[in-house]
Amino acid sequence: MRKSICSVVAACLVLICAEAGAASKTKKPVPKPKPVVSLSSIAKKPALKPVAGKKQVPKPIPGMSGIASVYNEKGTRSASGEIINPKNMTAAHRSLSFGTKVRVVNKRNGRSVVVRIIDRGPFIRGRVIDLSPAAARALGLGGLAPVTLAVLGNKA
Repeated sequence: MRKSICSVVAACLVLICAEAGAASKTKKPVPKPKPVVSLSSIAKKPALKPVAGKKQVPKPIPGMSGIASVYNEKGTRSASGEIINPKNMTAAHRSLSFGTKVRVVNKRNGRSVVVRIIDRGPFIRGRVIDLSPAAARALGLGGLAPVTLAVLGNKA
């Protein structure tokens, strides 16, 4: 009696293992996701190559124009960990890497300023950059204004 119970249990185990092995062979492998190109990968490369005797003018990147706004969060820490100082020429951008230098040109009056990205934002549709009060004053910005951005490169 004992031998027959053991043989039945052994046969069941063999069947269960065989089914598990067959099920694992029929599964298809999951494909790997394709890499996505983002603006942060563009910002890691310098926008200009040195050319002797020629004036270098950064070219605006398509899609890098829109509305600029002013933000003032004096004394708080930015997303990069730096303490925000409204007297510095700094800005916030959604995707450019921290430390990236960007030329911002006010389309209304033609004034331009170079700012360093230290924070994330703005998170309002249509806005492309948040400027510190010092940078906004240099551009003649009174709140919101149309601007064009040109990436100059990362900090040295």
